[in-house]
Amino acid sequence: MSRPTVLTLPPCARAYRLDTERGSFAVHDARPEGAPIGTAVLVPGFTGSKEDFIALLEPLAAAGFRAVAVDGRGQHESPGPREEQAYAQRELALDVLAQARAVREADGGPLHLLGHSLGGLVTRAAVLLDAAPFRSLTVLSSGPAAIDAAQQARVRMLIDALGRLDMESVWQAMRELDPPEAANAATPPEIGAFLHRRWLNTVPEQLIATGRQMLEEPDRVAELCRTRLPVHVVSGAVDYAWPVPSMDEMAVRLSARRTVIEGAEHSPNAERPEKTAEALTGFWSGVG
Repeated sequence: MSRPTVLTLPPCARAYRLDTERGSFAVHDARPEGAPIGTAVLVPGFTGSKEDFIALLEPLAAAGFRAVAVDGRGQHESPGPREEQAYAQRELALDVLAQARAVREADGGPLHLLGHSLGGLVTRAAVLLDAAPFRSLTVLSSGPAAIDAAQQARVRMLIDALGRLDMESVWQAMRELDPPEAANAATPPEIGAFLHRRWLNTVPEQLIATGRQMLEEPDRVAELCRTRLPVHVVSGAVDYAWPVPSMDEMAVRLSARRTVIEGAEHSPNAERPEKTAEALTGFWSGVG
């Protein structure tokens, strides 16, 4: 589970609902002082939300980029139906394309797409449906196929619990399933309260459907390569969901830029935001 380190939006950002032809989505939208040199749509991961990118917003805007972080359907402050089929990967990918179109209506410049963790699989699916709107794709802490075998058991347990228990009961059980770095980190009370609130706001069918996607995702690297879209593979130095060597190999297969954020693990966006923003904006500036 991603843990934002801050919850207050910087002065350059505002929260609102982005209206698209596929519904309304809660977003955080950060803008530079002048006209943006590019715009990035930021898609969160499993159990995550737009708040996971708050620490990135100010440095991205300071570098001249507009950044729009979204809650996907059924995530935190974006509504979603109580039906698993509504969260099929194709449906989520179509949502991303609709979000991109709505964002681009305001800014006609280069549009960059970033997906964190599960969001990396969803954004890849969106690009495979239609790469034309995007100047680049950044895959942040996400790998070529299904999550690591060691993590699959945890996700299966979670899916099983979500099918039997209410969200509060599952939340309590999840405390025993946190990865070691989460268990060893002191969580400030306000962050802990937010994580609990976000969990209860998330539609359980969304978690079940997307959890299965992480267990079953095929290797689609060759398909992505054929789009010829510039790709940036970014991760921390350690990752429990996708081993770092698998992301190294994926980057080679894609002829992609590869950045490892030292001192970060699965969420460089929250753990080392300045270094992550520097890597992102350097890549976006280079591809136009």
